[in-house]
Amino acid sequence: YSPAACLNFNCMLILLPVCRNLLSFLRGSIQFCSRTAARQLDRNLTFHKLVAYMIAFHTAVHIIAHLFNFEFFMDAQLNRNSSFLPFVLSEIGTDDNASFLNPIRSNETNPTIVMFTTIAGVTGVVITLALILIITSSMEVIRRSYFEVFWYTHHLFIIFFIGLVFHGYGRIVRGQTAGSQQTNKPHLCADRFEDWGKNESDCAVPEFAGNPPGTWKWVLGPMILYVCERLVRIYRSHQKVVITKVVMHPSKTLELQMRKKGFHMEVGQYVFIQCPSVSRHEWHPFTLTSAPEEDYFSAHIRIVGDWTQALYEACGGDKTETQEAWKLPKVAIDGPFGTASEDVFRYEVVMLVGAGIGVTPFASILKSVWYKRIQNNQEVFTKKIYFYWLCPETEAFEWFADLLQSLERQMAEKDVANFLSYNIYLTRWKETEAAHFRVHHEAENDPITGLKQKTLYGKPNWDNEFTNIASKHPGTKVGVFLCGPPQLGKSLEKQCLSHTEGDVKFIFNKENF
Repeated sequence: YSPAACLNFNCMLILLPVCRNLLSFLRGSIQFCSRTAARQLDRNLTFHKLVAYMIAFHTAVHIIAHLFNFEFFMDAQLNRNSSFLPFVLSEIGTDDNASFLNPIRSNETNPTIVMFTTIAGVTGVVITLALILIITSSMEVIRRSYFEVFWYTHHLFIIFFIGLVFHGYGRIVRGQTAGSQQTNKPHLCADRFEDWGKNESDCAVPEFAGNPPGTWKWVLGPMILYVCERLVRIYRSHQKVVITKVVMHPSKTLELQMRKKGFHMEVGQYVFIQCPSVSRHEWHPFTLTSAPEEDYFSAHIRIVGDWTQALYEACGGDKTETQEAWKLPKVAIDGPFGTASEDVFRYEVVMLVGAGIGVTPFASILKSVWYKRIQNNQEVFTKKIYFYWLCPETEAFEWFADLLQSLERQMAEKDVANFLSYNIYLTRWKETEAAHFRVHHEAENDPITGLKQKTLYGKPNWDNEFTNIASKHPGTKVGVFLCGPPQLGKSLEKQCLSHTEGDVKFIFNKENF
């Protein structure tokens, strides 16, 4: 019974972290009170996974307990000894009444048949199989390589919850009724079972009943919230989105510039994009790379899988001629949704660390800085930005270098060059590229990015970087923002903890999708 109660509690929680519109609303509401609490909502998928692991664990314990129970019930029927209490209890209710305790009604009953012919047995098998498929298809290797498999099997949660609600209607878990406990008090009558029901005995034959199903009380609220969430997504998917411009970048990166009536965004936010001509059911998250000040919103999409490849081809990426506007595919947008980068302008000093395509949320931030600080001369709370970009290939620099060159030129003209310090690292290179870099190293502009600031080779020494920033900004809270792999996140989080001392405090934030 205890594992079942734990299952009810965890199944109540499992849907809440994926109600992204609800989380976006909560994040916007509570960040005025507590930024720490708001940041916890960015870990919704981690919480979702932890709850799923607990559901799997308690399901296993629940199944094992039932197997032992059925073995115990069967032994009680096979050991037909009237001086054996389990057998006496098993004999109660043999006259077609509902007061029985043992669900195995005779010694000729096959437990396997009971398992597959009762409501509890059938629903138990169905929800266990659904859970196994959901968890196994959620492994990272499957999710990244075969997203469609992950997406479709994850929707077995509908069958899981239907089976879960009806699982208890068989009332296979039974107990003595409250009325029967008055005429057969367990602590007094348990050892006098041979006298139960006799005239001279004050212990009547006990009556038993199944516990009423209660799972629906736990999951009904979250299920209603999730249905509302899906209705909001359906409504948004039918709102018109216009693709105003498509840019094919050399590094197999597709840039979509779009407009949508009533669309408002903040820096570092992301949207879910659906393309009906590619798949009517798949929604994929992409960080917005435009700034709130621009009259469009954009996303940079790296071509790494079947869905992105199909979108690339639908937008004419595989064609040499320009794609006409009316031939561009229709897309649907859900969002925008808040992430940790929204808080970037709340810190006086900021470290932005991007790895590969993970630089996309910082494109929005740097563009917004350009509009606020440089073009409009607005005063912003952030006084200094340190930007680090780690990339394994030179082609990936191409689409982002234009923005950095523009920022570099404008900051020099406005005499605010010290506002942004950026360091670009090439983590892998070929021998032929190395020779080219050596020849052009003395050139005024970097041979890879075209920037005044030269590209660095290898990986940053984070200990030196954090020490340097701490010495330059005493008495300051430094916001550290990362969009990159988990290994890099662990390294930066460790550096934040080790360098937070005295009056300098490093606060780590990470994008979570």
